[in-house]
Amino acid sequence: MRYLRASLFAFIGLVALAMPLASASAQTAASSSAWPTRPVRFIIPLGPGSGVDITARLLADKLSAKWGQTVVVENRPGGDAIIAINAVIGANDDHVLLFAPASTFTAHPLLHEKLPYKIENLVPIARVTNTLIALGVPTALKVSTVKELAAKIKAEPGKLNYASVTGANDLLFAAFLKTENLVMAKVPYKDPVTAINDLAEGRIQAFVGAYAIMRPRVQQGKVKIIALTNTQHAKSLNDIPTASEAGYKSLELDGLVGLLGPKNMPVAARDKIATDIRDILNDPDINARLVATGQVVNPGSPAEFATALKDQTEKVMEIGKVLGIKAAQ
Repeated sequence: MRYLRASLFAFIGLVALAMPLASASAQTAASSSAWPTRPVRFIIPLGPGSGVDITARLLADKLSAKWGQTVVVENRPGGDAIIAINAVIGANDDHVLLFAPASTFTAHPLLHEKLPYKIENLVPIARVTNTLIALGVPTALKVSTVKELAAKIKAEPGKLNYASVTGANDLLFAAFLKTENLVMAKVPYKDPVTAINDLAEGRIQAFVGAYAIMRPRVQQGKVKIIALTNTQHAKSLNDIPTASEAGYKSLELDGLVGLLGPKNMPVAARDKIATDIRDILNDPDINARLVATGQVVNPGSPAEFATALKDQTEKVMEIGKVLGIKAAQ
């Protein structure tokens, strides 16, 4: 059995990296005040149609008008988000940014023997939203609560299947199963759309992921959402309890989404991006559009995003302890 050592979690260092540097020169601040000076690229580790993709494209359109520069959204799915992360780190360009759910990378130290990149090469820029993360089941399974699902899994140990795509969500459900002494087979998927289609047809019996991508199948009556993993109750889905409200705190994890950039990103440029995003998200029409896609609008500064990342990292560490996983260095 392998045990997690918290000291190995370099992700917590993101907080220190996010804080403004008192020694930053006036020249640096002045040069970054003109940012952006050319087109900007948002690299996303998920495919089109995900909640993050929807949010990024909506912001890209508004930011292009605000900045007078094109903002391009590039989907780089696959490779456990490492393809997208390395694309940003490799570019080492303050106009190439990572737009991602934190759950795609906070679990990396638990999923890889050796991290294939250095997290200190990225710094937080802006918290954007909290994606609503849902636990979905096939409607045909005829369960309406987490308690009913747990009872069904217990009655048929090892006969039911589950899936998740992003790392932290996957580990979250595995830890829930272990905590509740349940046995369920995992089916790996690279593409969440394929997983949702299989969920709708009953080929898998549980999926943890963004509500936005499950919503079409929910509207078709094929998928039922029985809980949200988010810590706060979602007003837009008022009839669906959080996992904690349902009595299963082991299934609690926020769907944190934000922007990160290269480590040499000027502080003033990061602050500008965060401020501009906050201004856009304060628009009631934009806010309403994002809420309708399963987002909780929650903009924040570089430091606020770093603190939220730290909180999620610590939660993921606890999940690692439950599963007996040792973190990579």
